Amino acid sequence: MGNRRIAREIILKNLYANEISGCDNSDSAGLVSEEFSGLDEKSRLFVSDIYRGIMEKKDKIDSIIVRYADNWDLNRIAVLDKNILRFAIYEMLFVEDIPPVVSINEAIDIAKKFSTKDSGKFVNGILDKIHKELIINKDKNG
Repeated sequence: MGNRRIAREIILKNLYANEISGCDNSDSAGLVSEEFSGLDEKSRLFVSDIYRGIMEKKDKIDSIIVRYADNWDLNRIAVLDKNILRFAIYEMLFVEDIPPVVSINEAIDIAKKFSTKDSGKFVNGILDKIHKELIINKDKNG
């Protein structure tokens, strides 16, 4: 498993911990994971940057989730799935050096590992719609 995968898992753990605790502390990236200290500097920076970016744009990201999760209220989406969607959407929309398909595949794999047996399909369905409508159409239309 690569450092970026581990970094994404650390981000997910932090997002999950913050949501469960009700704490929206954008400076706590890495605190709930012993793996954080084992990462190289570049990967630690990736965790911190992505995590802080998600926290800063959380309302925008959540509105995108609601828009594309047909018939799903944000509060009805499993906490893990919602946070997996958050990091993948953030990467797809705001991180230029990661191809959207990589973010989607990573999110699906992490959903399969940490959430329910149907989470991979659920996450894939939403991210695929977002990719087609927000990313591909944006690229076509400039």
